[in-house]
Amino acid sequence: MAAAQWRKAMNSAAASAARAGTGMPSPARAAGAVPAPATVAPAAGSAIWSEVWSFVTSRNLVVLLALVVFPLVASPFVTFQVGAQSLVLGMIALSLSFLAGYGGMVSLAQMTVAGVAGYALAVLGHSSSADISLGWPWWVAVPVAVLVAVIASTLIGWLSVRTEGIYTIMITLAIGVAFYYLVLQNYSVFNGFQGLRELKPPTVLDIQWRAPIPFYFLSLVCALAAYWLVCHVVRAPFGIALQGIRDNPRRMSALGYSVVSHRVAAYALSGLIAAVGGVLLAWYNALMSPGSVGTGWLINILVIAVLGGVRHPAGAFLGALVFVLLQTFAIDLIDRERFNLVIGGVFLAIVLFSPDGLLGLWARLAQRLRPGRALTSNQRRQP
Repeated sequence: MAAAQWRKAMNSAAASAARAGTGMPSPARAAGAVPAPATVAPAAGSAIWSEVWSFVTSRNLVVLLALVVFPLVASPFVTFQVGAQSLVLGMIALSLSFLAGYGGMVSLAQMTVAGVAGYALAVLGHSSSADISLGWPWWVAVPVAVLVAVIASTLIGWLSVRTEGIYTIMITLAIGVAFYYLVLQNYSVFNGFQGLRELKPPTVLDIQWRAPIPFYFLSLVCALAAYWLVCHVVRAPFGIALQGIRDNPRRMSALGYSVVSHRVAAYALSGLIAAVGGVLLAWYNALMSPGSVGTGWLINILVIAVLGGVRHPAGAFLGALVFVLLQTFAIDLIDRERFNLVIGGVFLAIVLFSPDGLLGLWARLAQRLRPGRALTSNQRRQP
């Protein structure tokens, strides 16, 4: 087809499309017919509820039902020690998965952010050290503690986003170690090595929220909210821009996006998730001590995120479940001192056979079990 014929065909197609749309009046309008009523745009609230409903009616409904039924059939020990702890650690690991999987920033300071929230709650609320704690009511201490942790996470991001790779890891690790020695050596605010004890959740609606089943459901609600928040953000314009910055920051900067601002905002959002997890962790352990924010736990959060897979928000909770199961029941087979050897062996095995974690391994197995779809995809690749 000649160039003139091609332009003529394109012009005629554009004219036809204009007549079909609002460009040309239809015969009914020319005859004076009553126009059809305009379609009412859905409200913002209905759009949010439809998104939540689509989130619930997917395959997540089966997992949600299993999570709800779990404490009703499990013992209180398993409910509290395995279920609740997996949800709390999964939230903290989710903050790291969000940064690493969608922002390309591996931060080892997420447990530090959670520790800031836990210590702030202990200092502002009630603890065994009455001379240190201020005694604020929980409905004031909890939001302020979360806000302090979000500010701390934003400052950590502001310091580390101008670096990449190993330099980001080293900066965040240095911040985490510095915070550990701060709470270890300070006795006037953090009570030094002993920490702050007797951190109990409040009694609301005559419910003891530290009881196994109530605390499990409290952790479940917070975990589901964090999971939905991450799934929603990564599909929003901010999340799409953040993934573009992860893949090619120079091109996104050339397109007019502020790379530093997006990364700092990602740190703030991850700090919100880690802060809520830190408050729950303080209530779960009923104390905040330097051991809760030590170097070992900085690495453990990274191990949990990598075990499950950092490319999907559910991987953080799956990795936390595996970690807690090994931590709880591996001591029946080996000595407690060799637990890190077991975790290291499982970590190396998963990384070697599935770099995407357990979810990546499951996806590969599912693909092998469905040869029909694999054949169709191969046929599409053929010319």
